[in-house]
Amino acid sequence: MELKYNNKLTFDEILKKSSNYEVVSKKGKNLNKLIFGENLNGLDYLINKENLKGKIDLIYIDPPFSTNNTFSIDDSSRVSTISNSKNGSVAYTDKLKGYDFIEFLRERVILLKELLSENGSFYLHIDYKIGHYVKVMLDEVFGIDNFRNDITRIKCNPKNFKRKGYGNIKDLILFYSKSENMIWNEPKQPYSQSDIEKLYSKVDKKGRRYTTVPIHAPGETKEPQLFKGNLPPVGRHWRTNVDELERLDEQGLIEWSSKGNPRMIIFADEKEGKRVQDIWEFKDPQYPLYPTQKNSDLLDLIIKTSSNPDSLVLDCFCGSGSTLLSASRNQRNWIGVDSSEQSIKIVKKQLKEFDGLLFSNYTDYDFVELKEK
Repeated sequence: MELKYNNKLTFDEILKKSSNYEVVSKKGKNLNKLIFGENLNGLDYLINKENLKGKIDLIYIDPPFSTNNTFSIDDSSRVSTISNSKNGSVAYTDKLKGYDFIEFLRERVILLKELLSENGSFYLHIDYKIGHYVKVMLDEVFGIDNFRNDITRIKCNPKNFKRKGYGNIKDLILFYSKSENMIWNEPKQPYSQSDIEKLYSKVDKKGRRYTTVPIHAPGETKEPQLFKGNLPPVGRHWRTNVDELERLDEQGLIEWSSKGNPRMIIFADEKEGKRVQDIWEFKDPQYPLYPTQKNSDLLDLIIKTSSNPDSLVLDCFCGSGSTLLSASRNQRNWIGVDSSEQSIKIVKKQLKEFDGLLFSNYTDYDFVELKEK
């Protein structure tokens, strides 16, 4: 499945595009890099000058949302969604619409896939209005088999707009991998008290909450073994061997019903938490430093789940630098790219404030400036 529209370049045309920039300045040999320049040039620079093709384990991008707005920061550092202030500085413009916007993204995504390692993951944060078209484009680039999740992110409290239609409190995060063997550190979410009371409804003599689960599973075996004189029910088999069941029973971890039906005991206090699902509530900062600044807990979750310590993380629409700070905080190396002077100024300031003994190895960086020829 693919989108068809005028002026759509082939994969080869995008990959063979001649670079139209020069490196104005560069210092050091750090893995961490902050690149000031148009991100198409920045990605070409990383592939052809830094030789990072296939070296990046995690890419998160939060591109413009095709809103037809101009975003600014005024002299008092107040962030505005629409630039009306004569004294304000434009952070970035978001004027591309329709297929022009899709092709703008597609060119960058194709280069990003080149940079992604075979164990790598790609997350794209996008608005619900354009997200369905972006999903089809990503299916074409990554292959639909490498689509992992369409994550709903609750971004704000309900607003009482008078427009016709349901209120919007969400946006989307589209998650893909380069292959089946992506880095995956299973995230766990702590149980709430109501979760514990609901999921672990039984209480033992010591006051520990627990539940029980069957010790058999679907599927028959040819010669089922007896456990305490019992065979598994018809059409099922024991989940583990009988020696293990005997051991669990000796430890008091098998509960027997009044009818002699055995079930395994699971204690609430021995569980790390529950699996993270695909609806996330990470609301935007109330007073952002930059128009696109995202919740740091959201970025921590993505980075911890889809990269390892010392992995290389890339954000080529780095905005306020939240991805870079999260990578530093979680002992990952990082690369940020942005063409906005306001963005670069804020990122540098945040990295300087964040720098300290604990994170010094992850906040040192090369600053690279690229200029259009």
